[in-house]
Amino acid sequence: MTSTVSDQERIALQRRTVKEHMDAENTHEYDKVNATFVQADRAYYQIVAGGIQYDGIQGVESFYELLDKVLPDLEWNVTHEYDVPGCSIREGTASGTHSAEFAGVPASGNFVSFEVCALYIFDEEEPDKLIAERAYWDNDSLIRQLKGEKAASLGLAQNFRR
Repeated sequence: MTSTVSDQERIALQRRTVKEHMDAENTHEYDKVNATFVQADRAYYQIVAGGIQYDGIQGVESFYELLDKVLPDLEWNVTHEYDVPGCSIREGTASGTHSAEFAGVPASGNFVSFEVCALYIFDEEEPDKLIAERAYWDNDSLIRQLKGEKAASLGLAQNFRR
């Protein structure tokens, strides 16, 4: 899809892609999630809170393999949506059961719920494909929840606790 599209058309394509992406995350169909990215070395997934970047489409696939192990029952609840040409932003709450080592914390079986802001960066050549997802969250609160510490703040996330 290398044709020129208007800003309005581009935003509509982005919204559709982000919805497909997040719906597939919530149903744990990571092959569909990976298909929302450009299938190229320029694709990446970045965990800004941990300073970690997974480069290339293989890196993106590796991140989602890890995510599926760490939070196999991941659920995303979107609270806010913002779109401009080339970038869509979603705020919300991610939750699930800590089932594998993450950030040096062994699997605890603890239910975690944390607020996330994700930036979805789109390709110029293929405006319906992601180049990147950049995820921001309170890493301290997440790690404290993984460890089962009672003082871990759930913030707005507590509204989505199962």
